[in-house]
Amino acid sequence: QVQLVESGGGLVQAGGSLRLSCAASGRTFSLYAVAWFRQAPGKEREIVAGINWSGRNTYYADSVRGRFTISRDNAKNTVYLQMNSLKPEDTAVYCCAAVPSVALNVPDDPQKYNYWGQGTQVTVSS
Repeated sequence: QVQLVESGGGLVQAGGSLRLSCAASGRTFSLYAVAWFRQAPGKEREIVAGINWSGRNTYYADSVRGRFTISRDNAKNTVYLQMNSLKPEDTAVYCCAAVPSVALNVPDDPQKYNYWGQGTQVTVSS
């Protein structure tokens, strides 16, 4: 069983930066793939970025590639999402999700993830 808690959301002006954290319980978190998803009002949930269990393979949505960076510190059971050059269209509730997996690739289908955090709001003003 894994519990995920996100933090780091808030209000920022366009062009600014935020760093989200996803802290996990559980001694085997290092064997989980983790992804960040977001959902804006009236829109479907979409994957933003993902990282495999070792941190050696990452995935980014086209809309954030080059601006966002996902990383993990398995010693701290934490996954981070550094968000730079934020745009108003990045406004959404951001959730981290995890699935036990030692595969190379990161799943991009939310239905493949077993565990979800409660989410943190990110608002980017223009």
